[in-house]
Amino acid sequence: MTTTLIKNATLLNEGIRQQSDLLIAQGRIAKIGQNLTAPDGAQVIDATGKLLIPGMIDDQVHFREPGLTQKGSMATESRAAVAGGITSFMEMPNVNPQTTNAAALEAKYDRAAQVSVANYAFYLGATNDNLEEIKNLDPQAACGIKIFMGASTGNMLVDNRETLEAIFANAKVPIATHCEDTPMIAANEEAAKAKFGDAVPMKLHGEIRSREACIKSTKTAIELAKAHGTRLHVLHITTAEELALFEANKSLDSLSSANITAEACVHHLYYSDKDYDTLGAQIKCNPSVKTERDRAAIVDAVKRDVIDIIATDHAPHTWEEKQNTYFKAPSGVPLVQHALQSLFEHYHNGDLSLETIVQKTSHAVAERFNLKDRGYLREGYWADLVLVDLDKPYTVSKDNILYKCNWSSFEGHTFRSSIESTWVGGIRVFDGSNATSEPVGQRLQFDR
Repeated sequence: MTTTLIKNATLLNEGIRQQSDLLIAQGRIAKIGQNLTAPDGAQVIDATGKLLIPGMIDDQVHFREPGLTQKGSMATESRAAVAGGITSFMEMPNVNPQTTNAAALEAKYDRAAQVSVANYAFYLGATNDNLEEIKNLDPQAACGIKIFMGASTGNMLVDNRETLEAIFANAKVPIATHCEDTPMIAANEEAAKAKFGDAVPMKLHGEIRSREACIKSTKTAIELAKAHGTRLHVLHITTAEELALFEANKSLDSLSSANITAEACVHHLYYSDKDYDTLGAQIKCNPSVKTERDRAAIVDAVKRDVIDIIATDHAPHTWEEKQNTYFKAPSGVPLVQHALQSLFEHYHNGDLSLETIVQKTSHAVAERFNLKDRGYLREGYWADLVLVDLDKPYTVSKDNILYKCNWSSFEGHTFRSSIESTWVGGIRVFDGSNATSEPVGQRLQFDR
């Protein structure tokens, strides 16, 4: 493996910034210090004026494999991820066939080993009838159990209260929930259809996938977690009202042992309902982008540590699918390639510190999911690293989008920061212009 010495970087790790060198050897961080000497044959990179951080660990992506590969694949989306500074991902189970048993989990690991540029782990999906799979789950086999407590495809909507109680009581790994109340949403859809027919305006998505539906479902998940002592992680919070539910549950200091944590996604931090007029179905997602008041409240909650983790919920669809009318256009946004750059915009705007961004995208994810030797710039840890130029503009265009779907809601936008290089397990997988297709990603391991 290549030995690499990164010189004169501004390292940001565990809330501390320091000018330092970092030596990569055998895939790991061998040494951190000043005035390090390059071993014979080592590649030397001068990082003067640039920021070196641990790679983003995305705890929520949909890479669409198996069965939906016209939208994306582990190969294409992991390549886009490393170009965006994401070095590890945790992928969701609503594929075809669904990842709802041990055999399907292992099949995805086998496929990722063949094609993934980034490190990988997978969720076991809960259904109304796979409780025995959940009871027998090896804690090393999945990053968590995913419960769609809101609408999903096939039988992955878990709406049986008895089943939910049993899942929360028997989970050996963190439960990650999508919280929306389906009956409330269905009633809103019928009302919109009665008024507009097939011509429902996209800007009504935030009202149809309403705040009330989110709040009700999130309350239910928290009640279940408290009743059973379950480690609960609520995904993609979208309303100001939900935040109070998590402020009351911050008594534990360590995320690795915390019972209840919350996540925000980059698009809910960036967009609000005013953006539907220009972007329409491009930002149609579940749960929905809501008001500017909600967006600002979520940013503030990240700053105040009410929100523990930032992720993407990367969910590509083809451009043709997104051109449909409201009820036919699928929900989901491709995000992994530009997630960190969008977060650095909050830094440039004075809303979030760099320390907070690193905490929420790397350290906290490693702690919450008990990741082994990842998520920090520490000697002996895997060298999953991102070099950032905070002052080099980057414009998103069709010719530099790496998603298989080949579109982005950020197309035409110029970010104020650029991803200069990404390393996965000590291997440079992105050099600022080109991303490798080599399957260098590793299966994530857990300290459980």
